[in-house]
Amino acid sequence: MTKYHFVGIKGTGMSALAQILQGLHHEVQGSDYDKRFFTQKALEDKKIKLLPFTEANISSDEVVIAGNAFPDQHEEISKAREMGVPVYRYYDFLGMLAKHYTSVAVTGTHGKTSTTGLLSFVFKAFAPTAYLIGDGTGYGDDKSKYFIWESCEYKRHFLHADPDYCLITNIEFDHSDYYKDLDDVVSAFQELALKVKKAVFACGDNEQLQMIKSNVPMIYYGFNEENDFQARNVHFLSDDSGTEFDVYIRNDFYGHFKITGYGKHNVLNALAVISFCNYMNVPLELVQERLAKFHGVKRRFSEMKLEPRDQIMIDDYAHHPTEIRATIDAAREKYPDRKLVAIFQPHTYSRTMTFMDEFAAALATADDVYLCDIFGSAREKSGKLSIHDLQDRIDGAHILHNSMIDDLKQYQHSVLLFMGAGDIQKYQTAYKEALEASAL
Repeated sequence: MTKYHFVGIKGTGMSALAQILQGLHHEVQGSDYDKRFFTQKALEDKKIKLLPFTEANISSDEVVIAGNAFPDQHEEISKAREMGVPVYRYYDFLGMLAKHYTSVAVTGTHGKTSTTGLLSFVFKAFAPTAYLIGDGTGYGDDKSKYFIWESCEYKRHFLHADPDYCLITNIEFDHSDYYKDLDDVVSAFQELALKVKKAVFACGDNEQLQMIKSNVPMIYYGFNEENDFQARNVHFLSDDSGTEFDVYIRNDFYGHFKITGYGKHNVLNALAVISFCNYMNVPLELVQERLAKFHGVKRRFSEMKLEPRDQIMIDDYAHHPTEIRATIDAAREKYPDRKLVAIFQPHTYSRTMTFMDEFAAALATADDVYLCDIFGSAREKSGKLSIHDLQDRIDGAHILHNSMIDDLKQYQHSVLLFMGAGDIQKYQTAYKEALEASAL
């Protein structure tokens, strides 16, 4: 048993990794900001010790795992190095952990978390599997033979592992604070594909993924006929029960599937899982059964009914124009008779600046738009623009502050889509509290 101390344990990947190591019977603790994060409940439920940042947390019998957002100068990391305590960056430790299993990396610009969650849910019914999902969910035990994890492209972190298998959902330009352009992003994914040891599963509908070369078999999935696995006859069900579709393998009928989610992106995520499971000889009936039972991951189209106003509140991590458009489209398919109100908090100044026009166009597909102040993140606290620059590009867009949260009460029988990768939950909490206060 090893004692692990996590610097930044409330991060989505860090909290999941902490849970895995605890499941492997190690002693686990961690430090972070006092502010409450949505990942915190799982840590508390597992009685993992949470501490405030202080160099006093570091002792000579620990191994320190450092979150990506914290520099080497952080007091705890600096103290650990001074004492000669082993310090591993999160992405390096993941690469080391993966070597103990048949490893499956799930990556892509969008859809990583949902696809990792879906694959983990399906595959663990077939074989003992450890998994790390980027919504703060982690699971490990001694019997696990496979390890499925969400592998992030930011700063090429995913190159710190050599996976046996890799699922790549798509490639688009993002993380403009690090990548120069789309070609730079493609080059990172190309480097990853050459590291994969057994097979790559890629969305063939994505033009950039068609350019990727690999030394191992590449299996393509998507809606286009050229794919190895193709979805046909997609039908969004009007009774609030999800989506049905048929899958063909090289033009031969394979099976009929149902998922609980809406939107073409969710069909593609399911296709990625179906193609991998077929390759691994998972029985078709088991895949069908598990897909139909999966109800999503945290902060991805997470729904709540608000009875006083007959509203549906949806919490979603969408923070890129493509993700926003997909989330709004999915809400339209599921709730065609309701007004859609987009409430969006941009994440990082650099991304907001890079995709300003794309954000405006995507948000304009909603019926009404509210914008929250830009969330700067730990790595980028300020910028040269404000939320009003985005507001100016969207006709009729409103600025939302907690002090005027009551404005949302006017949207009876509507869908409130809260989207963002920052702390947009504080607006949801304020609105729920406002509804409760008015009901008293």
